[in-house]
Amino acid sequence: MLNVSNVSLRFGKRVLFEDVNLKFTRGNCYGIIGANGAGKSTFMKILSGEVEPNTGSVDLEPGKRMTILKQNHFEFDEFPVLQTVIRGHQKLWEIMEEKDALYAKEDFTEDDGMRASELEGEFAEMDGWNAESDAATLLSNLGIAENLHERLMKDLSGNQKVRVLLAQALFGNPDVLLMDEPTNDLDVDTIRWLEDFLAQFENTVLVISHDRHFLDNVCTNICDIDFGKINTFSGNYTFWYQSSQLALRQRSDQNKKAEEKRKELQEFIQRFSANVAKSRQATSRKKMLEKLNIEEIQPSTRKYPGIIFKQAREVGDQILTVEDLSFTAENGEKLFSNLNFTVNKGDKIAFISRNTMALNTLFKVLWGDAKPNKGEITWGVTVTMSYLPNENAHFFTENINLVDWLRQYSTEKDETFIRGFLGRMLFSGEETQKMCTVLSGGEKVRCMMSKMMMENPNVLVMDEPTNHLDLESIQALNNGLVDYAGVVLFHSHDQEFINTIANRIIEITPNGLIDKYMTYEEYAEDASIKARKEELYGA
Repeated sequence: MLNVSNVSLRFGKRVLFEDVNLKFTRGNCYGIIGANGAGKSTFMKILSGEVEPNTGSVDLEPGKRMTILKQNHFEFDEFPVLQTVIRGHQKLWEIMEEKDALYAKEDFTEDDGMRASELEGEFAEMDGWNAESDAATLLSNLGIAENLHERLMKDLSGNQKVRVLLAQALFGNPDVLLMDEPTNDLDVDTIRWLEDFLAQFENTVLVISHDRHFLDNVCTNICDIDFGKINTFSGNYTFWYQSSQLALRQRSDQNKKAEEKRKELQEFIQRFSANVAKSRQATSRKKMLEKLNIEEIQPSTRKYPGIIFKQAREVGDQILTVEDLSFTAENGEKLFSNLNFTVNKGDKIAFISRNTMALNTLFKVLWGDAKPNKGEITWGVTVTMSYLPNENAHFFTENINLVDWLRQYSTEKDETFIRGFLGRMLFSGEETQKMCTVLSGGEKVRCMMSKMMMENPNVLVMDEPTNHLDLESIQALNNGLVDYAGVVLFHSHDQEFINTIANRIIEITPNGLIDKYMTYEEYAEDASIKARKEELYGA
């Protein structure tokens, strides 16, 4: 279907990857992973033809069609939404335009009639008569209401544009589908719809994502950019991660015989295959693990942060009480109303909503950065809280290095002590002298994590903590929060993050909340909860 032959890419002396030979086949979804800067997006641009490699070629099977999830959210601003989706099938759109131009001619000739007949035949072969209804169905499934379908793209919000561009990429059943971070700005319900869509998609998909649950549910193979190479492994992300960690432990165990190591790997594969068979993952349906070569498994060069949260003191019985809390935005939109809940000892609560703005605002209100229209918030006297806001730019306005930045939040001023917390987040040596005003989004979040670990809180409040983090940092944070003994209140779009950490789900709607002690998977599959959600969102 799609062949990569002897592809290499270098920037000066830096080699991203070389001599890459891969074949992407029909019926499979390939997750492209790699450390930040490894070249994931660049490799996808090579596949799409946007970037020329230094050597080698990319060949799409003749007659096949490739679509790409567009990252430029302004490219189609002057076009109606429905038309933007149909434009995803370029050949079909060109036929539609040529047909319309012919039929609009005043001096319609016999030759025009012959050409129109040819176009009508091609149009029918492409199922063109159903194009508008198919596009409308895609949009509706992605949360774009019918009253928006004829609006111009420029009139839509940022997250609505993302959904339209996703519909554009999916439209017309492309033979090869390239998607770079498709779950960005999507709510959890829409992500789950996309997972189900791709799990049933019979053609070829290549995807870059930091959402591990998404990768697990759609991927049959993982393409790992490491060691200056791109290697393909059967299985999903969790299988790749666990097997690479096992290989790393085995490499460090010099006393274990080769045959013992091989047996351990085989037992791991059998256990993992059994677990997959009981789940809804695409890897089970495709049975890709049956094709696994044990010799493929090798340690990764990735470095994982050491995220360990400790409590200076255990929290008391009175933690947080919220009574009749309501907030209306300046534009008159009701974000939430009459919220009532109490946080208890041992709670790890995931707050979810179809409206990200509602959650961001709720966390600001809980921290004190925003005032509600009405209601009361009461924190317990034993609470020592650490907060990770969704927007952290105001923490990094002073032009100081990372050691001095973290020192200002510490009662212990010793540099070795400060460097220890920075080191846990992989800031070491010269990196600690970096000016905090030039940090990337991911580096800022890692600095905030260092600060939070240093504060030894008994309550963590985290608004979209996985934003800007790479998969390694997300995995480390996930593990750290699972092990944390204190209370956690958080909001995330990462389903794996929610499902493995939260023991309680609170969904915020404009007309109240749903509050359940259960895992997210249980919550998402509960029919009575689904019905209640529709009542609250539709009221």
